[in-house]
Amino acid sequence: MTTPPPDAAARRAIAPVICYPNDTVPAPDLNMLRRARRQAAKTGETLVPPRDARCFEVPAGQFFRITSVEGPQVGDLNLWNRANLSERFYSGKTRALHGTHLTSGERMWSSFPALRPMATIVTDTLDWYGKDEFGGAVHDVIGTRCDPYTGNLLSGSQYHHCCHSNLTRSLADHLSIPLEEAEPFVHDVLNVFMCTGFTRDTGQYFMKASPVRPGDYLEFFAEIDLLGSLSACPGGDCSSEHSSDVAACHPLLVEVFAPPSGALEGWESPPVNGYDRSHGA
Repeated sequence: MTTPPPDAAARRAIAPVICYPNDTVPAPDLNMLRRARRQAAKTGETLVPPRDARCFEVPAGQFFRITSVEGPQVGDLNLWNRANLSERFYSGKTRALHGTHLTSGERMWSSFPALRPMATIVTDTLDWYGKDEFGGAVHDVIGTRCDPYTGNLLSGSQYHHCCHSNLTRSLADHLSIPLEEAEPFVHDVLNVFMCTGFTRDTGQYFMKASPVRPGDYLEFFAEIDLLGSLSACPGGDCSSEHSSDVAACHPLLVEVFAPPSGALEGWESPPVNGYDRSHGA
């Protein structure tokens, strides 16, 4: 290591500055959304098998719920604009606006150039967990998704039921397109129910046993017409490994709910971002 300068301690002591103060981020009307949700009727459901993924669709103005139904299980969630798959969930910008883990009142934001809310979290039954002594918290936007390429890089494996492959198969099946056409649309995820953080000494991404139990759920409001895909991670509750044929794995349930006409009075689906896209040219 290089020799620390004489003012090293002073440099380390400089207070941090939040990059994106979120007090001006447009906030959802949670009271209105929760009133509408109480009036909503179930319109459909999708059961995601263990170590696999399934697609589902949610019209703008409706709700969807992801529930742990048999045992502790984490899920990797992708979202797209149903009419334009190039507009997809942007985990990095969501992280910049809300932090490393999401909960009620926070949103999943879409990619450039749209950059608008795709889904708003209305209810999180794990919001009690907060941040633990290791720095762990639930529902992260820091992990990418388990994938076969990293597995091959690190161990030479050919594992096909990791979340990236699951999401690729589910999208290809849902749209009836080839795998190679579907794969480029698969993107970084919201790790639903996953408990993660960064080690304090080395800054490494870690996972630990999820606190989720059957009956826990994360519920969203669809701000635009959505196509979603959810993978029931082959790591189960991710207490030991995240790509495995031996970890205990369980299904996840996705349910869709439609509120009655008039329940969302005053709400409008958000337009795409207002930047003029001239880029100074």
